[in-house]
Amino acid sequence: MAECAINRWGRGKFKGFSAGSHPKGVIHPATLALLKELNYETSHLRCKSWDEFARPDSPPLDFVFTVCDQAAAEQCPVWPGQPITAHWGVADPAAFRGTEEETRRFFHRIYRELENRIKIFTSLRFEALDSFALQQRVKEIGKLKLPENSEP
Repeated sequence: MAECAINRWGRGKFKGFSAGSHPKGVIHPATLALLKELNYETSHLRCKSWDEFARPDSPPLDFVFTVCDQAAAEQCPVWPGQPITAHWGVADPAAFRGTEEETRRFFHRIYRELENRIKIFTSLRFEALDSFALQQRVKEIGKLKLPENSEP
């Protein structure tokens, strides 16, 4: 979800990649349904391990945001190039259990929380921020939450 959102809202200024510490091998069907509903192209999406981006020959990363709640407690790889990092934790939508409609609403809520942070991030005036100020801003953005009763 975050990969699609940053590629949309970054408007060519950013190239997003999503990866996980323990990828399941398939994208959750509710994720694909949500992204298709929001008019995202999904045929290029695939499950990726974050190890793919920690190799010396991986694409250079300027920013790394961890998003799943449990990822904050995991030991992250050493990212080549020392990108700016922050934890933007959200509940893991794949772990949610409920009816089909409850699951749809939950995935929408998580998407909106990520999208809100991404919109704020992509609107930053990067040229006006030194690396310390930028690091602080991305950490602050990660603390933003949507109201619990926010509906799709």
